[in-house]
Amino acid sequence: MTYIQDAINRGKLSGNGHYTHLCQQFFEERYGFQKCLLTTSCTDALEMAAILLDIQPGDEVIMPAFTFVSTANAFVLRGAKIIFVDSKADHPNMDESKIEELINPKTKAIVVVHYAGKACEMDVIMEIADKHGLFVVEDAAQAIDSFYEDKPLGGIGHLGCFSFHETKNIQSGEGGMLTINDPQFIKRAEIIWEKGTDRAAFFRGEVDKYGWVDIGSSFLPSELNAAYLWAQLENIDAIQRRRKAIWEDYASLFNGDIAKPNVLCADYLKVFENLKFKIENGLSIRAESRTDGFEPLKSPLSGAQPDNKASLTPQSIEGQLILNSKISHSKFIANAHLFYLLFPSLAARTAYSEELKKQGILAIFHYQSLHKSEYAKKHFPDQYERDLPNSDRFSNCLLRLPLFYELHEFSSHLDD
Repeated sequence: MTYIQDAINRGKLSGNGHYTHLCQQFFEERYGFQKCLLTTSCTDALEMAAILLDIQPGDEVIMPAFTFVSTANAFVLRGAKIIFVDSKADHPNMDESKIEELINPKTKAIVVVHYAGKACEMDVIMEIADKHGLFVVEDAAQAIDSFYEDKPLGGIGHLGCFSFHETKNIQSGEGGMLTINDPQFIKRAEIIWEKGTDRAAFFRGEVDKYGWVDIGSSFLPSELNAAYLWAQLENIDAIQRRRKAIWEDYASLFNGDIAKPNVLCADYLKVFENLKFKIENGLSIRAESRTDGFEPLKSPLSGAQPDNKASLTPQSIEGQLILNSKISHSKFIANAHLFYLLFPSLAARTAYSEELKKQGILAIFHYQSLHKSEYAKKHFPDQYERDLPNSDRFSNCLLRLPLFYELHEFSSHLDD
């Protein structure tokens, strides 16, 4: 509240003031982004990216089907046709091996989404983009403080888009940011950001008056939002340590070891351990605890898949079959944005989440495949008819467990 009060006392609340500058400078210095512009949301950052790339009616933009609607809407608003790519078999991120077959002369850009803060295969994707003369936009809404080959996510593609929505690791209620990693876009980005005017240049004394020079909109957040965000950024390391400790407790639980939780209450974790019921012809629920992009688990299950029985050594926890994956971390570090389970069916997921709900624990699914949306059916019927089984599987079978900074306090009072 100190910074919010200070913003009020400074007498400038409309944006692009003291706290906006502090936040932008923080990202430029800590992560080496060439230019950062705070926005009112990640949606706005994506819309700015679409304008900067001069997306026109008839252009095609490739992106994952398993993503939030804002990823697509930003480009649809400029007239683009969305071409969806399936997820990988073992992770919701887009399957980079499926991208090149979708490229044609109308293709203008590839939009990657770093799901759960785990990096897409950016070296492969950037190579494909360079080969075909395409732009790459990183939807890094979930990926603050995540890295790929020591490079921060959001800083590899031509443009990057972040979210500071209240559900994110670092938040300001509503908020976002555009990172400009290609110098050719920096000047125009600032103009679009300032409603299509050169107002920012005017306040720097670079022009004697400002006027309408391009299209744009009101993308700036208020100084109150920026002040709140600044307080979060000052504590980013502590916030990340807490989230990673929570993540580790879940990972230990689904590896069968909850003897010494780092943060979470043991009684809270035992709710998951003790959950036991039969579904679908008397078979036990089978779930896969995803540990991608974080500390590797000590498990023999390297890259195992639920239907690859020959390579599995399942651990039975009170009648519940849990499969774990061990991931190589030579390329990426994720940010403990979320922890999810993957079930063999929608029915299994629903049964599990309903049982947790009875215990006062809300676990929820995530995106619905955009290629199967009503909008796609009406406007992109060819995409609606495509078979993208991995995306559909994650839509139907993925369940997110609670993961937020105050979860320790919540878990300690679950039975109060």
